[in-house]
Amino acid sequence: MLQNFLCYTCKEYVEDLAKVPKAFLQEANVRLIVIGQSSYHHIKPFCSLTGYTHEMYVDPQRKIYKTLGMKRGEGNNVSVRSPHVKSSTLLGSIRSMWRAMTGPAFDFQGDPAQQGGALILGPGNEVHFLHLDKNRLDHVPINTVLQLAGVKTVNFTNKPQIIDI
Repeated sequence: MLQNFLCYTCKEYVEDLAKVPKAFLQEANVRLIVIGQSSYHHIKPFCSLTGYTHEMYVDPQRKIYKTLGMKRGEGNNVSVRSPHVKSSTLLGSIRSMWRAMTGPAFDFQGDPAQQGGALILGPGNEVHFLHLDKNRLDHVPINTVLQLAGVKTVNFTNKPQIIDI
């Protein structure tokens, strides 16, 4: 679940989610779903921007966020840094503001104070894993979620894998 579609940390996290091969998910019988808090008409542009081709939905009233207990505001300013965020705070913030300024007027694409998180749901309605982000950089590493869901992990660096024999 995303903080919002304008947030640079969310954009960069979703860019890495886009790298998860559909074949890995199908092999494990798992669906990858991103939920944002803006209007549905932001889905297509955000997917084009990030290269994300898996399922995406929106929850403009943030009912799911509230049900799961996701917080508003920047809590615990622990020095946590998402491995999926590549931009510095300054550069990322400038890019986010530019996207906001060049987008539809007065459309901020959700509550900027709303935090997101990650969960593994199912089979059935049982929550097997839940991570509530404390701040915008507190993303659980994607490979952690993939492993917990029984999905093969992904090399998110563009560096070749080194195999020690």
